Amino acid sequence: MIYLSSNDTRPLSNFRGWVSGPSSFKLKVNKMITEKMTSNQRKQIVRFVEDGIDAMNLQKDGAQRLIENGGEFQAELKKLVERFSITNQYADEEVESSYGYLSGYKPNSKSMTEQTNRLRELFPGIGYANEKLAEQVLPGNAEGWFAIPRWEKVAPTYGEAVQKVLDLIKQTRNGAFYNYREGELGSNQLRQSAKTVSIFQKLGDEQKDQDILVVPAQFGIRHRGRSVRRAREVMNANECGLGAFAIGIMLLTHPERLNHYDDLWIDCAGDEFAPHADGGFSGSPYFGFAGGEVGFARVVGGASGRCGSASVCLPQG
Repeated sequence: MIYLSSNDTRPLSNFRGWVSGPSSFKLKVNKMITEKMTSNQRKQIVRFVEDGIDAMNLQKDGAQRLIENGGEFQAELKKLVERFSITNQYADEEVESSYGYLSGYKPNSKSMTEQTNRLRELFPGIGYANEKLAEQVLPGNAEGWFAIPRWEKVAPTYGEAVQKVLDLIKQTRNGAFYNYREGELGSNQLRQSAKTVSIFQKLGDEQKDQDILVVPAQFGIRHRGRSVRRAREVMNANECGLGAFAIGIMLLTHPERLNHYDDLWIDCAGDEFAPHADGGFSGSPYFGFAGGEVGFARVVGGASGRCGSASVCLPQG
């Protein structure tokens, strides 16, 4: 029998247990990741590409074929850049994963109007969004446009806002929900990561006077098989993990995302969790599905092929 923690007697044969990371582990915002590259760095990278092309001595016909396949060439070049630019920290915390969106969730299948209308049903009195933003081309790595209210419009504190969202998930699923972190959502145990706070501040500044933000994001598949800290490590300057509030909102507007045990479970990499309320924010929450119900629990330290971190993916540059 598997239990969530030593003082939790609710059996979880289908849910992950808690495995702590190193006791000294403190999550930081890595300055080299969050800062944009300099103009000199860009020039040097471009020179590498130009030198590589020159060394190949491409003929006119070959160059034309490359131009005609420009989209595919760019996609492959992007993979190459990511391969050589991603840090190796926590590289051993990745496993193969075949889990995905089993229950019928389709990326970008719901209009912004449909999402915002649903949110106004769930949160009476909440305002509007600049829905025209969702007509833009999706940034790379994002799979859809999501309507996410400012949490400050829902409750006075982040933890209270998360609790309201969890209560609504339980209500809209006719009770098929269990909160394994009941009573543990205070500021001494749950907080947003600094990078997530910064990116949502940027979104909020750009979408002034809107209660609901239009957010380009992905629902976990980009980082499936990676631990939370490995997912954070490989996120570029314009990407950050989503927290329990945002992911909970996305589950309210897209309930079909998590309806089966074999759906990809969702790590809340935008949140930090202190299991002992002692200042050691060494974990993160996650949403899973087992026994016919959604569960909200705290994340393990290692990688699991069953899980992936959801994230905001802003445009590059």
